[in-house]
Amino acid sequence: MNIFAHILSRLPIGFILLSIAGIAAAETKSLCVFDMLGANGPYFAEMKDYKTAALAWGVDFTLKPHTNERVAAEDFKAGTCDAVIFTGIRARQFNAFTGSLDAIGSIQDYGLLKSAISTISSKKAEKLMFNDPYEVVGILPAGAAYMFVKDRSVDTVGELAGKRIAILDSDPAQTEMVTFVGASPVSTTIANMYSEFNNGSVDVTYGPAIMYEAMELYKGLEPKGGVIQFSLAQLTLQIVIRKDKFPEGFGQKSRDYALSRFDRLVEVIGNSEKKIPQKFWIDIPENDKASYNEVFRQARLRLRGKGIYNDKMLTIMRRLRCEKSPQLPECTAADKE
Repeated sequence: MNIFAHILSRLPIGFILLSIAGIAAAETKSLCVFDMLGANGPYFAEMKDYKTAALAWGVDFTLKPHTNERVAAEDFKAGTCDAVIFTGIRARQFNAFTGSLDAIGSIQDYGLLKSAISTISSKKAEKLMFNDPYEVVGILPAGAAYMFVKDRSVDTVGELAGKRIAILDSDPAQTEMVTFVGASPVSTTIANMYSEFNNGSVDVTYGPAIMYEAMELYKGLEPKGGVIQFSLAQLTLQIVIRKDKFPEGFGQKSRDYALSRFDRLVEVIGNSEKKIPQKFWIDIPENDKASYNEVFRQARLRLRGKGIYNDKMLTIMRRLRCEKSPQLPECTAADKE
């Protein structure tokens, strides 16, 4: 008798019948999964586990891999998919509140990110996750975004002036930020922003550590490039559904599950960061970090004024930062987020 048969033989027959009935009664739904590596990528693998968990909530997902995030969003809008997972930046068009979680410079470490996601994934915040007809039903960490530079001497805000920086054409916040520091924005997509860096078309790109190996960024970093060890933002992946197509209560169960995966995913992210050779990491002085933080803060205030970043989310993140580090200048600033 194999181990699976042995386990089944020891389960109560009623439990087995109820489990089979639950799976049989599950509604079939489609989930568009954005992963640059397609069905072989880490995010697609994570969604396989999500698919299994969702059976208990009455949904049987069919996973559809997408290597183009824009196409995944368009398929979701068109109703080709009942649900989608993509970056928080792309999710902003469906929910400005959760889409502002990736605001530049708003969260510096994974501990604060977990606190933020825990806060907004709770039952009390349920209404904020809904923007008719869409509901955000899960937020997963995708890694800190670091700047990859062709010239490792470029390690302060001032030295970015005049540099060509790859930005996502889907995010007006990036255009605003790059223009503010006097650099030249080069419009790209996730699909080509890293190849542009490797072939020298841009001087600076950014992204999570997982991209170092996946996109062969060591090619662009040689011979004198580096990775600035300062988080521009904490990137997220967000699961969005059309609420009326899913069983009652699905959203909260899904958000609870996504939160339960946080620590495991941060461990995977940490392993990716360790794969970047030490010779590439660029440490910057505390004074320079303070300069970056103030530039980022001013950018967030301007983008809030333009309606790009959500005021309520910015306030939540500021409160969490100041609870952890009350000595920060922003905690007593007159122009608060």
